[in-house]
Amino acid sequence: MQPLIDNARTFGQRPEEFAKLAEGQSPQVLFITCSDSRVVPALITGARPGELFELRTAGNIVPPFASEHPTSEAATIEYAVEVLGVDDIVVCGHSHCGAVGALVRGDDLTAVPAVRDWLAHATPRPAGAVEDPAVTEGVQSHVLTQLLRLRSYPFIEKKLKDRQLSLHAWYYEVHTGAVLAHDTASDVFKAL
Repeated sequence: MQPLIDNARTFGQRPEEFAKLAEGQSPQVLFITCSDSRVVPALITGARPGELFELRTAGNIVPPFASEHPTSEAATIEYAVEVLGVDDIVVCGHSHCGAVGALVRGDDLTAVPAVRDWLAHATPRPAGAVEDPAVTEGVQSHVLTQLLRLRSYPFIEKKLKDRQLSLHAWYYEVHTGAVLAHDTASDVFKAL
């Protein structure tokens, strides 16, 4: 913890670098990814402060849209699209994902009921090889399911229809640093 504290102490000693950020934000991309500490969107993309609007959830799950019971995730997505006017949404899954791995394997999650109940939003259960520690196939199919879920949000459906928004499915390999993007023409994840 101490190295993090030391960096935080010196971080604010360069106010001239951050003064412009007080004027507001206008990110072009909403980046939805997992809470996993090995996935760092700004590091992966090279984004500077103010360039990415991030939503991090266990298993990069996009919950179903329910206007009568809004979630924090839905509010973040709505704000990014309707207020900030992002042009693109990236859903980025990653290799060795504990959440997707638990779903693929059918792990018993009764000891962690909040995790179990959150992962129930991932339906349908991702397919994939149980013996694959990277859960590649499971994560990639899961990411595509989250894109479909986004399409069910009324304000996203409208922006897509009006060609004011693009959706992207990415897969990040934590063990290599490679980023793959889903190619809709071939239905395969390919290197960016």
